[in-house]
Amino acid sequence: MTSLERIHAIRAAMPAEGLFAEKEWLVSPEAFPLEPKFVEALEKLGYRLNLFQRACNLLYQLSISGKQPGWIADYLDRGKPPELIEFARRKKFRDELPRVIRPDLVLTENGFTIAELDTVPGGIGLTAWLNQTYASLGEDVLGGARGMIDGFRDILPGGADILISEEAATYRPEMQWLCDELGENYRVRDAVNPNPQSAIRNPQSIYRFFELFDLPNVVFAPGLMESAFADGLLITPPLKPYLEEKMWFALFWLRPLRDFWRRELGERHFLKLQEAIPYTWIVDPAPLPQHAVIPGLEVQAWTELGHFSQKQRELILKISGFSELAWGSRGVALAADMPQHEWQAALAHALEQFGEHPYILQRFHKGRLVRHSFWDAEKNEFATLQGRVRLCPYFFVLDGKAELRGALATICPADKKLLHGMRDAILVPAAVSTDLSSPAKSRDP
Repeated sequence: MTSLERIHAIRAAMPAEGLFAEKEWLVSPEAFPLEPKFVEALEKLGYRLNLFQRACNLLYQLSISGKQPGWIADYLDRGKPPELIEFARRKKFRDELPRVIRPDLVLTENGFTIAELDTVPGGIGLTAWLNQTYASLGEDVLGGARGMIDGFRDILPGGADILISEEAATYRPEMQWLCDELGENYRVRDAVNPNPQSAIRNPQSIYRFFELFDLPNVVFAPGLMESAFADGLLITPPLKPYLEEKMWFALFWLRPLRDFWRRELGERHFLKLQEAIPYTWIVDPAPLPQHAVIPGLEVQAWTELGHFSQKQRELILKISGFSELAWGSRGVALAADMPQHEWQAALAHALEQFGEHPYILQRFHKGRLVRHSFWDAEKNEFATLQGRVRLCPYFFVLDGKAELRGALATICPADKKLLHGMRDAILVPAAVSTDLSSPAKSRDP
């Protein structure tokens, strides 16, 4: 099959309703190649991130019980409604964790860095469709043709209602496609529409496709929480706002907590995660000692960062969680790309917001350049994009183990510093390749 025939086949497989509402991307005739050793490294990463997620949940529990410092839970609970905090702390839900783990990986010259860990990830349906479509063209996609579809069924085997909020409406088409593949026991439901026709009727379980800051807009929320507590209704990701904070990466790097992470993760996995998780700090205006003990940011006050030169400012500022700005590329400021006065204003705003919406600061790691072909619809010809890659592997947690069932590669133009889905980016599934010129290096993270 020629490259042009492959493009026609991919377009012909596209659902009539599309996969992302009002969103487009560049189509490539080939998947993104990963060396077998790199795929093995991804599988190890899934194991480690599953350990990390369990440890995060445990650390919060220990903090609220007084067995770890109380400031840990204080950080994680900032800005949350008291009733949601109380609900998340109930003993009945103590061990519940998200059943899908998706890190956002930026491929670098030395391997990759984990930009963040998404517990309510988009792209499940899209990646499932890409895997199925490219597998039909002979690509050895990660997880196989139906890995994503079967993975979703495996974590919710009795069927599920997928609740989608207005904030997440862009992703409704991909989840509808996924439900069509899964069968009649899987349904997409509008989480904000009180129309009885869209009501939840005795579902086996709920897949929550909305961030918890959006819970007040979910018309079913009171019934969901009551059913979860009284009737044992499974809701995943669980209603635990503390698990949806980006500041976990900052807590991972805090020296006072190092013994905890080493014990819970194991020495080797702790050291490997140190190689992959970028230095991260909680932007706390108080001059707490834990700020100064993290290597790489020797300052006495946050305001000193405002006077750093652009070369010194390889830093990225993000709102940590529980905000409409905490997902996608919103609420993100790349310090090196901003004039000094704008950077100073962004930093001052982050400090002012600490009481209700804490921010984090991370070391910024630039992605390495790769080249990938795509079909230029305007010129009616093939072209090559030189860009940087965000790789999103999807791990489904089955019987306590994280299984890699697929990965989405987003190849963004080289001049874009923030890597996310956009009109001028290529979206393709990742596939195993024995080609030694593969763009992804095989370093074990």
